[in-house]
Amino acid sequence: MATEARDPIWTVETEPDARSIDDVDLNEFDPRAVAKFVAAFAIGAVFFLVPVPWNGELTVPFDVAVDGITTAFPDAVGVYCLAIVVAGGALTTLAELDARGVLSLAYDLSYFETSTGFWALRVGGALVAPVLFLHLDSLAGYDLGWLWAPGVGGFMWGTLIYSVGVIIPVGAVFITIFVELGGLEFVGTLSRPVMKPLFRLPGRAALDSLASWVGSYSVGLYVTRNVFDRGGYDKRDVFTIATCFSTVSIGFVGVVAATVEMLDLFPVIFLAYFVCVVVCAAILVRVPPISTVPEAYVAEPDPEVPFRGSGGDYVRFALSEAVGKAERGETFLEAARRGFVDGLRLTSLILGTILLVGLAAVVLSAYTPTFEILGAPLVPVIDLLGIPNPEVVAPATIVGITEMYVPVLLVAEAAPMARFFVAVLAVSQLIFFSSVGPMTMDMFADVPIRFRDLVALFVMRTAILVPLVAAMTHLVAALGLL
Repeated sequence: MATEARDPIWTVETEPDARSIDDVDLNEFDPRAVAKFVAAFAIGAVFFLVPVPWNGELTVPFDVAVDGITTAFPDAVGVYCLAIVVAGGALTTLAELDARGVLSLAYDLSYFETSTGFWALRVGGALVAPVLFLHLDSLAGYDLGWLWAPGVGGFMWGTLIYSVGVIIPVGAVFITIFVELGGLEFVGTLSRPVMKPLFRLPGRAALDSLASWVGSYSVGLYVTRNVFDRGGYDKRDVFTIATCFSTVSIGFVGVVAATVEMLDLFPVIFLAYFVCVVVCAAILVRVPPISTVPEAYVAEPDPEVPFRGSGGDYVRFALSEAVGKAERGETFLEAARRGFVDGLRLTSLILGTILLVGLAAVVLSAYTPTFEILGAPLVPVIDLLGIPNPEVVAPATIVGITEMYVPVLLVAEAAPMARFFVAVLAVSQLIFFSSVGPMTMDMFADVPIRFRDLVALFVMRTAILVPLVAAMTHLVAALGLL
């Protein structure tokens, strides 16, 4: 039974009894509904999963589409990113002034209401965006040359902001088609036997993770927000998914492997990365801060009903749920249109925050000794674990909190074992403040996911990962691969 609080916040007081295949009213397999589900599933699978050759590497059509747009139309993407960051800051300001009674607007802008802190971040992003877009070397007589050092302003604007700005709306189109026409039910039902006992998550959370693995954490978080708003996740589910399964994509793991000149070891690096994500998630969901997040909903709860049965029963149930959803769902065009609009709205909310917080993080990394100081106590630990170049590796274990790509740049000239260690560690830490940190804080302010929680989880993940990745590094070296 669900109860509604005054906030409004809903809770589920009693979990329904588990059902078997005999207790379920299976949907009829109407040929039109079946074709609709199969087509939507195939579109999503091809776009996000099927490897294709691109620029001498294997990737997925989603990555090809994003790369093609940002490469072929850089000026248009720049104008779009500028417009959407400024629009996010302006609309948030109007929404907040309306909510405070300063203005009275004829339009409902409650979607853009937020806390004072995120209001300031979005406005700050809107002020910084024109500086980066125009590539200003000075402003009001103040020299901005430092902003254009390698890995600072150009990296944030031309790489991260361009990518995230395109990834979310493009990914939202195909993810919405997949989700609304049965894909979520199918994947979620089949994943229940693994997700619930191991990660304490509903089976449908597998889709969020899959979207991150094969597409982008931005797309995965879009799915999470979408399901959360419909009552499919409680706050603890969202906190877990956002902090433990907002993974970097398979393609980006390949980029990291190439950066440390170990593309030939990509399968090994990816397998190590997968193991790290699973181990960290299985541990962290059982301890604070994740374990103390309330199991409350922000919409009428729609939890998964427990199910028990054989493997064949799960497949039958999954197909039934998927076909039923496809029959009730929107048309392809309606789902695509809604996904694109929702993607643009979400992008306008978070892109300014990502820009401002991310820029601060990379400036801190580039111009201060903060991470060398923080990493100094780890030098003897890294040395004790038998990893070469500990004086280089130790700061790399900490600097990843700013941007996950920075650590691999620091060890480009290090010994092979050091490069392998940092490559796996960097992609497995997950939490970094050039993008995913501010994105989760802003997108899920109603959970909330706070700065101190993310820092604590980064430290906890690193504490788990350092000995785990060190053991993997020695195993790979013992096999003669390093």
